[in-house]
Amino acid sequence: MANPIALPLYEKIPRKNTLQRLFDILIFFLLPSLLIYRFLFLKNHGLTWLLAFLCESWFTFTWALVISTKWNPVDYKTHPDRLLQRVPELPSVDMFVTTADPVLEPPIITVNTVLSLLAIDYPAHKLACYVSDDGCSPITYYSLVEASKFAKLWVPFCKKYNIHVRAPFRYFSSNPQTFGGSSSDFQQEWKRMKDEYERLSHKIEDAIQKSVPSNFTGDFAEFSNIERKNHPAIIKIIWENKTSLPDGLPHLVYISREKRPNHPHHYKAGAMNVLARVSGLMTNAPYMLNVDCDMFVNNPKTALHAMCPLLDSKSENKIAFSQFPQVFYGGLKDDPYGNQLVVLFKYMGHGIAGLQGPFYSGTGCFHSRKVIYGLSPNDVDSVDEKTANNIPSNFGSSKELIKSGANALKGKTDPPPNLLNSIQASYQVSGSGYEYGTSWGTKVGWKYGSTAEDIHTGLMIHKRGWRSALLSPNPPAFLGCAPSGGPSAATQQKRWATGLLEILFSKSCPIFATLFGELQFRQCLAYLWVLMWGLRFIPELCYAALLAYCLITNSHFLPKVQEPTLYVLAAIFIIYNVSTLSEYLRSGQSVRAWWNNQRMSRINTTNAWLFGFLSVIFKLLGISETVFEVTQKDQSSDDASDAEAGRFTFNESPIFLPGTTILVVHLTALVVSLLKLQPPAHDGHGSGLGEVFCSVYLVLCFWPFLKGLFGKGRHGIPSSTICKSTALALLFVYFCRRATIG
Repeated sequence: MANPIALPLYEKIPRKNTLQRLFDILIFFLLPSLLIYRFLFLKNHGLTWLLAFLCESWFTFTWALVISTKWNPVDYKTHPDRLLQRVPELPSVDMFVTTADPVLEPPIITVNTVLSLLAIDYPAHKLACYVSDDGCSPITYYSLVEASKFAKLWVPFCKKYNIHVRAPFRYFSSNPQTFGGSSSDFQQEWKRMKDEYERLSHKIEDAIQKSVPSNFTGDFAEFSNIERKNHPAIIKIIWENKTSLPDGLPHLVYISREKRPNHPHHYKAGAMNVLARVSGLMTNAPYMLNVDCDMFVNNPKTALHAMCPLLDSKSENKIAFSQFPQVFYGGLKDDPYGNQLVVLFKYMGHGIAGLQGPFYSGTGCFHSRKVIYGLSPNDVDSVDEKTANNIPSNFGSSKELIKSGANALKGKTDPPPNLLNSIQASYQVSGSGYEYGTSWGTKVGWKYGSTAEDIHTGLMIHKRGWRSALLSPNPPAFLGCAPSGGPSAATQQKRWATGLLEILFSKSCPIFATLFGELQFRQCLAYLWVLMWGLRFIPELCYAALLAYCLITNSHFLPKVQEPTLYVLAAIFIIYNVSTLSEYLRSGQSVRAWWNNQRMSRINTTNAWLFGFLSVIFKLLGISETVFEVTQKDQSSDDASDAEAGRFTFNESPIFLPGTTILVVHLTALVVSLLKLQPPAHDGHGSGLGEVFCSVYLVLCFWPFLKGLFGKGRHGIPSSTICKSTALALLFVYFCRRATIG
């Protein structure tokens, strides 16, 4: 039998990918052949062919990025049992939970996430949970105080009966035999826990109904007369594990950083940096976990899995963070909004894991504090007194923080004997003006300058030469809720596109990171693939406009039925769809889920990503700043059996204007073509089957918008949007007619 001391803590296993590679290569060879055809006959045709050539060149380039990214997929297999045998004392972990709005992110959701973190299988005296409340809500604080009382019952119950699902709302939604046992003692305790949790839920609900949890006296005095965007820092030690017992309850700390109107607070990145500084003063754990308020722990051994690549001797000085994929619970059947990301993580995510490592996705990630503080892989083994003192010198004016930073870089953890000893310094480093003249947000901590602070921070970590690991244990480590509704899904997509383009158009662009840093070339291509999401609306909108233009003006830009090149286009279309469909089926998804994701890809590209691009352009021109828009979190997703579930919803937002306009334009173009209202073909070769087929396909992709034209309430497109779209469509038709006359 092998010695467990000599065995690795994790394995990196290449995944077989033969069939998918075949599909990808076929498409990659067909696309250039289409470009050659365009190029050879370019001078025989007008502007439409030139635009088509440029669009198809973009599609080819994007496909090359996709192939490079997913060519070498790998799986990480971790061995937490070996970790426990090999490591005599597990390192401490500071756990960060971020919330920003008690309305969009109800406190009961945050409470469940915190309770699941406090109950993980890890020595309690090695854990500390810090909750950042950017909404500065007394209800959120009250909910956490009440949750800490329930935790004293909940955590021992989970560990006594080895409960697997440790978020109470999720656990109690199932039969007790499913996740525990059938003994009478267990049944009694289960009922008691359920009653206590329901009592906790009622208390929180009552506080929400009253809008305030108390009369702002005693512990709540600091919340009186608070303005959400203009208030001093509030730091509360809700619970402290003073006895340092491994089976006790971890520390629980509430933080609402100072905010002032004239000081930029940098959204989530700013909150994360305050958490890093306060935790550095109080507990200074060498590792940090961050989760969004809706991402509860679904696998109690998550921390042990994460530590395997971080502590393995062969990778301890190479791997900066362990990233778990985002998995969602209670999602709508067949993923009608295309945001459950199952296939994306399985194929693209594991492909990126085979390069320099997965992107940091902003939640479900264990970081090394040394790396967040700016250390490079080459410096880890040789952190001398000079290095350990040089880096924290840019931490700001807090001597306590500088000292704790130096200790963290040297691998020493020497936190104060109790948390209250650090409270004064914690208030100092939570101030709105503390970061001026420091390296926070640039060289140290989470990076500023983008609403996609996760991708930005991960890119800068990879730029220094670090690697990362993608871990997918069974059951999934974390579960969260995906936005359910057209406006929420569009808001999320717009924010992603905005943040990604902010990075692409900055000095943090991955091309510079490869030329002047340690970012590997293919990792650079993977970053370009994701960062250019917000640019994809340009060729897709252009292609959509070309189709309608050709139908209205009786011209063509697609090959005719008698031309052999038509078979190239048909082959690309068929192979691509068969390829993506096979990915969905192999991932356990349905044909309907595949189609929903295909159409939502078109909808997101031409709507949300367009507005994300405009936001960045306005920022670059100095017209306005980008805004971090919080998406609605909902603990109880729509029931899939509900007739309303999955129906696309709309609101007055202009984000639905481009999609509605595209639909109206193509409906008009199809009517013009079918009723033969087109002018005579200029060269005897008018629009053909290819243009009609692609236009019909596009209308099918925008089917939710077609239903929205006749829907009512939130399921109908507002009349103001329809009027604007109709006006734009008529303007487009007028332009086409003028172009024909010209």
